[in-house]
Amino acid sequence: LASVIDTALSRDGEAPALIYENRAFDWPWIRTAADALTALLAEAGIAPGLPVGIVARNRPAFAAALLGMMRDGRSMAMIYALQSPEAIAADIAALQLAAVVADIADWSPEARAAATNAGTLAIGLDSAALVPVAPVSGSSYSRRTQHRGPFVEPGIELLTSGTTGKPKRLPMSYDLIERSMIGESIVVTGRTSPDARVAPAHLYLPFGNISGLYGLLPNVAAGRTCLLKEKFSLDVWREIIRTYRPGNTGLPPAGVQMVLEAGVPAEELSCLEFISTGAAPLDRQVQWEFEERYGIPILTSYGATEFGGPVTLMTPELRRTFGREKFDSVGRAWAGAQLRIIDPGSFEELPAGATGLLEVCTPRLGPKWIRTSDLAMIDADGFMFHRGRADGAINRGGFKILPETVVEALRKHPAIAAAAVAGLPDARLGQVPVAAIQLHPQAEAPSEAELIAHARRHLYRTHVPAKFLIVDELPRTQSLKVSIPGVLALFTESKIRKIRISPPKSRSS
Repeated sequence: LASVIDTALSRDGEAPALIYENRAFDWPWIRTAADALTALLAEAGIAPGLPVGIVARNRPAFAAALLGMMRDGRSMAMIYALQSPEAIAADIAALQLAAVVADIADWSPEARAAATNAGTLAIGLDSAALVPVAPVSGSSYSRRTQHRGPFVEPGIELLTSGTTGKPKRLPMSYDLIERSMIGESIVVTGRTSPDARVAPAHLYLPFGNISGLYGLLPNVAAGRTCLLKEKFSLDVWREIIRTYRPGNTGLPPAGVQMVLEAGVPAEELSCLEFISTGAAPLDRQVQWEFEERYGIPILTSYGATEFGGPVTLMTPELRRTFGREKFDSVGRAWAGAQLRIIDPGSFEELPAGATGLLEVCTPRLGPKWIRTSDLAMIDADGFMFHRGRADGAINRGGFKILPETVVEALRKHPAIAAAAVAGLPDARLGQVPVAAIQLHPQAEAPSEAELIAHARRHLYRTHVPAKFLIVDELPRTQSLKVSIPGVLALFTESKIRKIRISPPKSRSS
């Protein structure tokens, strides 16, 4: 990994490394910023083995910081950027790191105080400054303080996406990062179309978790210019398609719905042979509607930080062979992974076609089997179908309800574009399902009675949501997965009065 990054940082300035906010950042700029950070850490006396915290944001100085520390083999611990100043300060205090790197704007009084109390060197990044890396005034590294020691293996503590709660930190060694993100990458190995590699890579998934690094590192290794954004932009995605006319591209699952809602003309996407997506589940009805309208196959995958990346992949070859027969499958096992389905009660392996808990064994992590909380089915042809999460089941007075089942039923209503279902605590039943609903543009808002009647036509009575809210947009994590804590927050008494029960007259205005 160090060699790959060192080669990248040695490139000249002919082609931009990054484009951010309409400004090009060349490789000499990235290298200078990376060198400035590593020099600052060395000057402060912070030993190479001591991990450094990073409040990662999708900005050029952070790309440089990540690359510089990986090149030098310095371990990192990610700190979630999209939280309150008090929460960032609490993480700094709890982690007890020798140094923490954050955007200069994220060094709030609370964060500075936490760093001072922990004897942590506070380093500010500012991509717009002449010198993008600098110590925060009044901050220093104290050897008198007990700091966190070296990791077992040099690497990064990556954050999970925060779909069901506070993001967790999981270690990933640099050796594993190199093998999975670069060695297996279709971008690096040339197994994607040449025109797709000429188009700039659209990076919008957060650097703080595995999906963001899976976007950054292969494109850095391949020398591809990256268009860096802090969140997905449909307008930017469309502009890349119109300008470069690639044969294939990526799109987040939430972006598939955005394309449909925006009514993007079919001729605009006529260059695309297929679209790849991942990092979150894709609603099968949305996928079907997209493929019906545009005639472009969507190829999905399945993976997790716990596996070191994707373990299944739907390839163009598989899709051409099986057509739409497996259209909503996440593909077959990938990169030597083994998959099996077990009974949730007995933990015995189930035959093909049965739904149960998924277990994964991947060569990246050795011979052990990893038991997941995901429900899945593997058919006789070896294709995996994701069926939701067992730990997301809602227990309504003893009745188990899978949120995905309710969402699928709600989306059969012609006015509903997307929905999210969560379990709201209930004193009598333990939990009750509640549904946040996003409408199609210009759709007439259905009444609560209509929604209940629709749900009853397609679901058991126990599965009918106890409450419905119509919102302009579903709450999502930075990686564009639906945020279950965010959905539940919509239903708290303090916020429920602020939510519209009918949409504005024109959601496009």
